[in-house]
Amino acid sequence: MKPTAKMPAQLSGAQYHINCKKGDLAPFVLLPGDPGRVTKVANLWDKKKEIANHREYHSMTGEYNGTKISCLSTGIGSPSTAIAIEEAARIGCHTFIRIGTTGAIQAHIKPGDLIINTAGVRLEGTSHSYVDANYPAFAHYEVILALIEACEKLKIKYHLGITASTDAFYVGEGRPGFRRYDQSRFKHTIDDLQQTRVTNLEMESAALFTIANLYGLRAGSVCAVIDNIVTEKWKVCGEKEIGLVASEAVTILAKWDKLKEKNHKKYFFPSLLK
Repeated sequence: MKPTAKMPAQLSGAQYHINCKKGDLAPFVLLPGDPGRVTKVANLWDKKKEIANHREYHSMTGEYNGTKISCLSTGIGSPSTAIAIEEAARIGCHTFIRIGTTGAIQAHIKPGDLIINTAGVRLEGTSHSYVDANYPAFAHYEVILALIEACEKLKIKYHLGITASTDAFYVGEGRPGFRRYDQSRFKHTIDDLQQTRVTNLEMESAALFTIANLYGLRAGSVCAVIDNIVTEKWKVCGEKEIGLVASEAVTILAKWDKLKEKNHKKYFFPSLLK
């Protein structure tokens, strides 16, 4: 198909931004924000091959425990994440797991813990370009269950919770801006989110969940806690753990997909394992 303004692509046939074409990426894709994290995650696999490194979109494809898997960075924030999902879906990817860092806003959650997000508060703007504000942002139940199973298998501490996805790391997440910039409307944001039992803040999951559900794709999110805004603790950690958990979850999902196909079922349910 010839590229057009409405359907942009590279002349090679690769997607315009991620620079990947059909067959480059596996159906299961891990989505870190940081392009540098892609290689770190792929080093956990049994096989790996670099596919592309274009703008903020670094991609590798490989194999983990017999399952084909890919990792594609999204850059920071929901706008670039939406592009990654749009273009990866166009070349056959159907399951996306965000692997990133996050700030906790509940005092009992510590740096180094993982949070499996079940849903997202849509404080970012990207998802609102797709659908009105009343539409929910929720992870696919099979991905949530696979991430839980992976954490239990690997004996990694985790929490389940609702994230709030914002567009601004500083003023949008309760931190002062440059020269202590602040506005009165920001002062109670964290308190209000805590009251509604939101567990953490990050910048991508709500848009990922929204877009995936609109397109009939599966999506989930597992994040490593690196700070707690309530306790003011900060420790950059957990990159290896989120990579392992998400990779293990992919092998679990692939197994469940085969069970569904074998039993002519559309949805996974526990008794399929008997």
